[in-house]
Amino acid sequence: MPKALLLENIHPDAAKSLRDHGFEVETMKGALSEDELIDALDGVDLVGVRSKTNVTARVLDARPTLSAIGCFCIGTNQVDLAHAGKRGIAVFNAPYSNTRSVVELVICDIICLMRRIPAHTHHIKHGLWDKSASGSHEVRGKTLGIIGYGNIGSQLSVLAEALGMRVVFYDIEEKLALGNAHRCDTLNELLEQSDAVTLHVDGRKSNTGFFGEDQFAHMKQDAIFINLSRGFVADLGALKQHLDSGHLSGAAVDVFPVEPKKSGDPFETSLANEDNMILTPHIGGSTLEAQESIGHFVSQRLEDYWFKGSTSLSVNLPQINLGECKGVCRIAHLHDNLPGVLAHVNHVLGEENINVSFQSLATEGELGYVVTDVAQTPSGATLEALRNIEGTIRMRVIS
Repeated sequence: MPKALLLENIHPDAAKSLRDHGFEVETMKGALSEDELIDALDGVDLVGVRSKTNVTARVLDARPTLSAIGCFCIGTNQVDLAHAGKRGIAVFNAPYSNTRSVVELVICDIICLMRRIPAHTHHIKHGLWDKSASGSHEVRGKTLGIIGYGNIGSQLSVLAEALGMRVVFYDIEEKLALGNAHRCDTLNELLEQSDAVTLHVDGRKSNTGFFGEDQFAHMKQDAIFINLSRGFVADLGALKQHLDSGHLSGAAVDVFPVEPKKSGDPFETSLANEDNMILTPHIGGSTLEAQESIGHFVSQRLEDYWFKGSTSLSVNLPQINLGECKGVCRIAHLHDNLPGVLAHVNHVLGEENINVSFQSLATEGELGYVVTDVAQTPSGATLEALRNIEGTIRMRVIS
């Protein structure tokens, strides 16, 4: 019986789906350290993580029989994707499942900060009746600057316009503007006109420290700042300085450079005593609806890979969308992207007079993936010959 390990309190529907498909499933609530993960992966075929467990090259080298990793979240920077590919380990994520949840929290943050709800709440909790419109604004007519116009940024754009906001965005890639959104040619162009600035960039290492002192300095007087992307993207020390100086009127931060491994751990931040501040513990995508959707989505990708060899929506392997096997068995051959591998596979099968019922090849970067459905069961010698083809990384026979 294949075995799956699900960490970090992944939605129970994921475990149920895997069990329904014949997996033995172990679940753990918290994240694991590198050494703990190596120990836990003994005998495991599939592992599911969220954002706190790092699947490093050392982990992958220590557990070479691991077949696939499911990231039950949007980001995949917690996994060494290139090394996983070299090891023949497929990685999947959920790029769309919690988009709406994140967008709704951003909208909530914008409205609350512009109405100074955190400040008013803080005052009344400390016995001060501060009934005043000073510094409070409607969002209608204000300019929202979205940095990163991907799945989240573009959906946020639509909802913000529905509230009457003017939307501008900046992205390093060419993106289609939705509605009346306007693309800015430079980041500073966006910062200098936005009443609210929100970050939605990905977790690539080059984005470390992306938003620092210089970017905060270019923001409008009394603007608000929101980060629900990655903790290492923004300089929180610089943010505090611009809040304390009165340059910025408020901020919402959901992600931090260093975060606890599990719920209930202690946590401190220098932003805790800021007046008009919303601090949340990395819950942008943490709604029951989003987590359920992620549980279904990623577990299905893992099941499709295990039982069909399908790499559709894999983030590190060449993508082939596969249905049911059209022969007696399916041979999934992952290899270095070298010339002649497909011909070599067919030559080996032809030596045993094995007919091919279906075949598909995809390549991406340094990797190639050929999937072959055969009409006869290959002998052990034929399978060994396929494994010995130059450049072979991993071969699976799926019955």
